[in-house]
Amino acid sequence: MIRLERVTKRFPGGQVAVRELTIEFHTGQLTMLVGPSGCGKTTTLKMINRLIEPSEGRIFHDEQDVTHVDPVVLRLRMGYVIQNVGLFPHMSIADNVATVPRLLGWDKQRIRRRVNDLLELVGLDPNQFAHRYPHQLSGGQRQRVGVARALGADPPILLMDEPFGAIDRIARERLQNEFLRIQREVRKTVIFVTHDIDEAIKLGDRIAVMNAGRLEQYDTPAALLAKPASDLVVDLLGPDRGLKRLSVTPIDLNALDRPPVVHADDSLADARRVLDSRWTRVVVLDRNDKPVGELDRDATAGDGRVGDRARPLEALIGADRTLYDAFSQMLIHQASWVAVVDGDRFRGVLTPESFVAAIQRVPAELEGARR
Repeated sequence: MIRLERVTKRFPGGQVAVRELTIEFHTGQLTMLVGPSGCGKTTTLKMINRLIEPSEGRIFHDEQDVTHVDPVVLRLRMGYVIQNVGLFPHMSIADNVATVPRLLGWDKQRIRRRVNDLLELVGLDPNQFAHRYPHQLSGGQRQRVGVARALGADPPILLMDEPFGAIDRIARERLQNEFLRIQREVRKTVIFVTHDIDEAIKLGDRIAVMNAGRLEQYDTPAALLAKPASDLVVDLLGPDRGLKRLSVTPIDLNALDRPPVVHADDSLADARRVLDSRWTRVVVLDRNDKPVGELDRDATAGDGRVGDRARPLEALIGADRTLYDAFSQMLIHQASWVAVVDGDRFRGVLTPESFVAAIQRVPAELEGARR
């Protein structure tokens, strides 16, 4: 855990960038620092590893006051990723990733193993990329190397200053998804500065909104969207705040509708028997209960097998996705329901009615929201 207690940063000339900031960053969580330009978010980040020295207050790492620790020793305990990557252009990718392990005196074999493991972790084949140089990589690939280098000595803390801000939208979304995958594996304590509220909502376990050097609100993304603490937070979230809320609302498997199901090998007569006044369609499953199609009542007339008449089930989504993803599938396919699968196993469908009911639920994360 990282804790700041009444931390202030006053620059020469009297400008106060951070004002008596008290905040805790929880172990293993990804916390986003967001706010308008000049709000103090980057200054706060840089005080944590003392690239900027605080004027007042104390900073604790796991109950150790680090305001008097040798800053070089302190920084070797943390990974640091910046927007323009900061790779050494005269060094190979492998040597860049090995920077901190080499400073710590690791032996060559251990360094080589670590470099290969990290390149694989960030999706770069060591055999293909280890001996290249930064200018031979795309912007997205260089940013992946930057993340690998920050993880070089397996630090418990990772500081990130707008790492994806200078990358095009498609590459940025891909890197965000990759970073979430990496974080699920390594579970670092990550403090991530961004100016993009959508990025904060997508990535963050918690979001700290700053304004004029003070903490405006500190909450989960769901709580922030549902109960913004001030007009500034409302403005930051934008007019589509309601839609953004869908992106942090998980699909509730217990709230899904469960239409009749038949198997592809069943007869059309079997399909007719399970239909009732509410349902005009059945979901068609294979032998392993994986949904493979759907069948309308009109298509069940006569004799034959269900699988011969079923049409593909296009609107399909994983149980680990959000209501936003489900709504998108419904619109893309102009579907009246979206089938939900857990792995390959069918769990139910989201209909317009169950979708509205899900939106109206108050997520458990809202407990403790400020207002």
